Amino acid sequence: MLRRLVLTATASLAVLGAAAPAALAGTTGPLIPRLPSVPLLAATDKLTVTVAGSGSAALDGTFDLECGARTAGGNHPQVQRACVRLEELSQDGGDPFAPVAQDRMCTMQHGGDATAHITGTWHGRQVDARFNRSNGCEIQRWDTLEPVLPRAGA
Repeated sequence: MLRRLVLTATASLAVLGAAAPAALAGTTGPLIPRLPSVPLLAATDKLTVTVAGSGSAALDGTFDLECGARTAGGNHPQVQRACVRLEELSQDGGDPFAPVAQDRMCTMQHGGDATAHITGTWHGRQVDARFNRSNGCEIQRWDTLEPVLPRAGA
């Protein structure tokens, strides 16, 4: 929704910017200052996902993930599915990288030694999130982010 708003505003500004010089033709006096350029398409979201201890050597490592309006790329094992999942979790202002609330009660269980660190930008915001499977809340947080993060023990 935000991307449509940016495109509409950009198109309107472009029309006004093109019409203003014609409307001022033959006039004397100061000209109206030009509006700053606004990119027509939203920037591509870029994330670096580093996983260790997942239980699969093929899924451990550092992977790039790029999700854009028309393209998805990077060396992440599941680029398309990961981008779709992040968009799903971002609907209605959701933050897929939000930490577990400090006052939340979590079951004391151990979900394995897997850890992950995600950095980069998502929807124009800086991301620096760490994940583990140290208790029930963290396990749920990890599982919710699949396939951005691998299925533990895969």
